[in-house]
Amino acid sequence: MISEALYSSANPVWATPPKLFAALDREFRFELDAAASAENTKCPRFYSRYDDGLSQPWAPSRTWCNPPYGRAVGAWVAKAHVESDLGALVVMLLPARTDTRWFHEHVIRRAEVRFLPGRVRFVGAKAGAPFPSIVVVFRPRPLRHERVAIGQLALAMGTGRG
Repeated sequence: MISEALYSSANPVWATPPKLFAALDREFRFELDAAASAENTKCPRFYSRYDDGLSQPWAPSRTWCNPPYGRAVGAWVAKAHVESDLGALVVMLLPARTDTRWFHEHVIRRAEVRFLPGRVRFVGAKAGAPFPSIVVVFRPRPLRHERVAIGQLALAMGTGRG
């Protein structure tokens, strides 16, 4: 029998499966785990709940984030969006909640979304998660003044509208 906590926000911590992280780490070479504990961190540098990763800087690090799931996940996604605008690469493992405000405001037009097949089996779980999962990649964006300079260069070279 599956615990009712699995279908609610009662269990917000879902530790990342090592094989999934290893595959993503080979691609992105993470420097920071933004939502971890000493027991489940995937990177030498990490923020624990005591550090409050939401209030810490992530940029310009190559950041991994498997945030606590539940109602606060939207705040983590918004933080990733902001930090990518400041120069961080942020890769997140999230529940595939495409009907949420955070998905529409921060993910759909701003990030790369990779739907994972099947159900992720999180560390310590006896079975796959009761929800589908996605990997969301927020790539660093040039700062506004850099975008303006690139646009001006394109205009000067006659290669674009800027």
